[in-house]
Amino acid sequence: MKWQGRRQSDNIIDAREGSGPRRRMGAAPKMGLGSIVILGLAVFALGGDPRIILSLLQNQMQQGAGMPPQSMGPQSSHDSDDSKGLVSVTLADLEDKWGKMFQQRGARYQPAPLVLFRGGTDTGCGYGQTASGPFYCPADGRVYLDLSFMDDLNRLGGEGDFALAYVVAHEVGHHVQNLLNPNKMRSKKSQSESIGIELQADCFAGVWAHHANNERDFLESGDIEEAITTAAAVGDDHIQRSAGRSISPESFTHGTSEQRQKAFAVGFQSGRMESCSFSS
Repeated sequence: MKWQGRRQSDNIIDAREGSGPRRRMGAAPKMGLGSIVILGLAVFALGGDPRIILSLLQNQMQQGAGMPPQSMGPQSSHDSDDSKGLVSVTLADLEDKWGKMFQQRGARYQPAPLVLFRGGTDTGCGYGQTASGPFYCPADGRVYLDLSFMDDLNRLGGEGDFALAYVVAHEVGHHVQNLLNPNKMRSKKSQSESIGIELQADCFAGVWAHHANNERDFLESGDIEEAITTAAAVGDDHIQRSAGRSISPESFTHGTSEQRQKAFAVGFQSGRMESCSFSS
């Protein structure tokens, strides 16, 4: 995927800078040094362990210096300027392609901001965490992505630049769904309906790839294969098998590897939104 030097989106919100996980709404505010000292004296007087206060003071000083708290853990190799650039270029191309497709339908595409976060962040759909994987929040119309997700994706078998592009395109696919039918996206759904929505987002990612493929200087040989491989890697059955669990169709949320590969392929081959209607 030839993304270097291309237009980057203005709709990237980088919530990673110097903070680590953002404070959850309603959580205790940062304590001042004087408050920590007073609390330390109280803990000591009551026979508590003063090392707790020393740890709190150390974290407080780190955050004041723009450093992440100790609980952050090591930074992912994917959490880099290169990955951010790839995400930004992909988002820009998605904006261009969906903008043209909506215009052809007599509508106006409203771009989705993409929030890069680390650890956790507040969203219009509640508190989002890395463990949830990339997600789209229909309540605020934003895509949320912790780039450390790519470590897990690599372990499952999704590799290459276009693997990350596919992930972004899938989540933007949910934004397209929200623009087309917001009531459906925000209502309570059965398992079959939920899986159908996920497969349609895969198909929409394929539709974008179809149009991006027409620009010979953008996609490279092997990119579509990377997307197909990544679709298989995030199939519910493959994830359960990789975790050493038995296959439980009743717990599926996104569809099997085969279903997800097929959905992407349908969109890529047709290049038409109308071809993306799925049920599990």
